Amino acid sequence: MELGSPESFTRLGTLGVEEEFYIVDDAGRPTSGIDDLVYGDDEPPEPLAGRLDHELFQFTIETQTPLIEHPEDAPEAVRSIRDALVEHADNHGYQIAGAGLHPAAKWRELDHAQKPRYRAQLDRIQYPQHRNTTAGLHVHVGVDDADKATWIANELRWFLPPLLALSANSPYWNGFDTGLHSARAKIFEGLPNTGMPSAFEDFEAFQRFERRMVELGSIDDRGELWYDVRPHTGHGTVEVRTPDGQSDPEAVLAFVEYVHALVMDLAERYDDGESGTDIRRELLDENKWRAMRYGHEASFLDRSCEETVDLATFVDDECDRLGVSGLRELFDHESGAERQRRIHEKEGLDGLCTSVLL
Repeated sequence: MELGSPESFTRLGTLGVEEEFYIVDDAGRPTSGIDDLVYGDDEPPEPLAGRLDHELFQFTIETQTPLIEHPEDAPEAVRSIRDALVEHADNHGYQIAGAGLHPAAKWRELDHAQKPRYRAQLDRIQYPQHRNTTAGLHVHVGVDDADKATWIANELRWFLPPLLALSANSPYWNGFDTGLHSARAKIFEGLPNTGMPSAFEDFEAFQRFERRMVELGSIDDRGELWYDVRPHTGHGTVEVRTPDGQSDPEAVLAFVEYVHALVMDLAERYDDGESGTDIRRELLDENKWRAMRYGHEASFLDRSCEETVDLATFVDDECDRLGVSGLRELFDHESGAERQRRIHEKEGLDGLCTSVLL
């Protein structure tokens, strides 16, 4: 049984970025490509070699950046990984698309990966996992103490729904408009061990939970705790798993910039002895629902849960407070969901499929 350790948490402020994408054909439609791109005889180009894996379906693929020592190095790391993936796919006759859900993907018609890990998940979870065509963005930030990482993960929970609203990029699923801005988030919540986690008293409490879930057969390994945020007990990071997948690297970098700044701010607050906030998970779930449903038009229960704050105010306040700019630029443009609906209305599904290509 592989379980993490508090000794993993040694460095503060490092970064890692994981992105999930779709393998598509010349028309931008889903196609099974992992046998060529992941298991083929040729190595992918640097810096992608050794940092490429696949997800549940044979048309889904995941990349990981190398360890990013300083936040100013993130743009080059993210862009070089994406460029290498596009090149690798092109060499095999494929293209790569980025979105929270591929708008034309119909899960009943798509092949699942044969990796034993995924076959076991499909057997155990059944229908919710069989339809899980989702793709997300995961941002890791290194934290130098396990209890600090757990406290930060607790505190991050209130900030996650606005991030989801800003990232909303999945209005279409199974070929129809869901009426949501992030249908991916709702579909993914159909799986066990997903969504907004409870707060944990300290790292020992989280590790005890993690161990119990494995020992009692609820999950095969710790990686199947798919919550929106978690202390990653292997990497020694706090991992934010909230945003939809993106085609635009600038959107990814806006989230990376903000999550890093937010974690660093919370780390300082922890070191200063600040007490944590106590917000019912049901109210955090309400905020997440608002993000899924309304995207950029969402408003949220504030941290007192006595009033609401709209997304525009959240963005302005956070950018001013933390000295970041990417979220404001992101908010000032149409959301991914709005863009998808606009293109679909003008150009139909064919135009929409090509619009989400990298």
